[in-house]
Amino acid sequence: MHQYKAPQASPYTDAPYRPLLRLFLSHPNPTQSLLIFLQMLHQCEHFPDKFTFPFVLNAASGLKAFRVGRVFHGMVIKASLSSDVFILNSLVYFYGSCGDLDLAYGLFMKIPRKDVVSWNSMITAFVQGGYPEGALELFRGMEKENVKPNDVTMVGVLSACTKKLDLEFGRWVCSYIERNEISVNLTLSNAMLDMYWKCGGIEDAKRLFDKMLEKDIFSWTPMLDGYATLGEYDEARHVFDAMPCQDIAAWNALISAYEQNASAQLGAMDLGRWVHVYIEKQGINLNCHLMTSLIDMYTKCGDVEKAFEVFYSAERKDVFVWSAMIGGLAMHGRRRAAIDLFSKMLEAKVKPNSVTFTNVLCACSHTGLVNEGRTLFYQMELVHGVVSEDKRYACMVDILGRSGLLEEAVELIEKMPMASSRLLELDPGNHGAYVLLSNIYAKIGKWDRVSGLRKVMRDSGLKKEPGCSSIEVNGIVHEFLAGDNCHPLSKEIYSKLDEIASRLKSIGYVPNKSHLLQLIEEDNMKDHALSLHSEKLAIAFGLISMAPSQPVRVVKNLRVCGDCHSVTKLISKLYVREILLKDRYRFHHFRGGHCSYMDYW
Repeated sequence: MHQYKAPQASPYTDAPYRPLLRLFLSHPNPTQSLLIFLQMLHQCEHFPDKFTFPFVLNAASGLKAFRVGRVFHGMVIKASLSSDVFILNSLVYFYGSCGDLDLAYGLFMKIPRKDVVSWNSMITAFVQGGYPEGALELFRGMEKENVKPNDVTMVGVLSACTKKLDLEFGRWVCSYIERNEISVNLTLSNAMLDMYWKCGGIEDAKRLFDKMLEKDIFSWTPMLDGYATLGEYDEARHVFDAMPCQDIAAWNALISAYEQNASAQLGAMDLGRWVHVYIEKQGINLNCHLMTSLIDMYTKCGDVEKAFEVFYSAERKDVFVWSAMIGGLAMHGRRRAAIDLFSKMLEAKVKPNSVTFTNVLCACSHTGLVNEGRTLFYQMELVHGVVSEDKRYACMVDILGRSGLLEEAVELIEKMPMASSRLLELDPGNHGAYVLLSNIYAKIGKWDRVSGLRKVMRDSGLKKEPGCSSIEVNGIVHEFLAGDNCHPLSKEIYSKLDEIASRLKSIGYVPNKSHLLQLIEEDNMKDHALSLHSEKLAIAFGLISMAPSQPVRVVKNLRVCGDCHSVTKLISKLYVREILLKDRYRFHHFRGGHCSYMDYW
């Protein structure tokens, strides 16, 4: 936080001015501060001096009121105060807060004798403006100029390390603080803690946290978030229980962390429910942000009904609460419910945003609702004023392509602001783009193109993310890779797979070999390769390890392939089992040989 020393004395002598000035200097609300300043201008015949301008500029910084600050800058020039270091520091901080780094840096360079506040203002501006490299370069320049940094400097430098995810330099900064005996207050300790967690210095963070004599919500929150993100839910719960003050911010942090990790970690489900029950018992009022996190958590853990309970219990629902519930329904293939809820949202006079439309279009995309999707897409900008961006175009192209309306899809692609032909050029580091093209070529048998793309990926150092599926049995999460034989029950798992293959063959099932993304000549080898996909291993393990009445819940990190989807449908019928398969994009509910997505996904 940027801080200024209050002036020791005021040159103003008008009696009515003094109480206003005191009120202005002490008021925590920047809007009220500016209103008080305007009242001062109206009541006092004297023009503001150099002691007043830093405070009004600080208020404008807090509001990011660019135009207002520009007016104050003009007043500074009119008052012939534009060379005052105190005011220049305030202007640098103001323009940095408003995101105009060029103006901020230009003023910074005009300061003849830069003090520590000058450097701090510019370092903070670079960090907040998304230019951490510039902040670190300034820190080096500060050392060359023999300006001694303080705790505010080091908070800015650590924030730059955090944004760059530079753990090595972050550790050096922490040792620099100790070597130079810089006073470490709570704000600086929290900045160090945040840097360690976000940059991967887990043990460093734990040691620092244990040594901290003073802690606040900003100390506890990174610990909660860090443990939950790592999947160490027991540790996260211990941290939460130890917190002296469990307020709304803490609950937000805890639930958001579980929600973010729930799509990949099955173990989050029970703990997430515990969080919700605890909130209810404590009588904590759920704000919209907390509601949104709970809905996301439940839908990502597969419990749509519980998400609905949370949704309908909300006294007030903002656009994010509605969008989260619509997205959850879309993820679970409940297309009609998602569209109906969108209609209710409009009836409630809640204005949809881009996330809302992405979610409702996804509901149409993966369930074959062409007319509904087309209507929503064209109403989006014309009726609701939401600009059609890449994600929404992609959803609409997907809706048309899945329904065989290729000419209309091509026509829409040509209207897109981003040409599809530039897919790899625009994002050469995105392995997903290469995999997408590779899948297309494999599907039409152009193996030379597949090989060519894989060579490009190898040369670029890109790798396709390996398929991994997990299943929770008796509180323990078991993970499987494709062709995995490391599990203690591998022999039994593969025996179950052979049994499944035999039963599938007896009812006439033929593997869909088009879903193989590599060239394999022999048909029997193709069949074998398909049977080794990670989700099939996880399902087989579930069948041999769980009671027949228990649903088999599997989470996969990639999109489920068509053959695995078909096989899972048949397994649910042959073995009379409910199977919930969560892939990268959505939940598939298999029951009695049918999928909730009706083969659209």
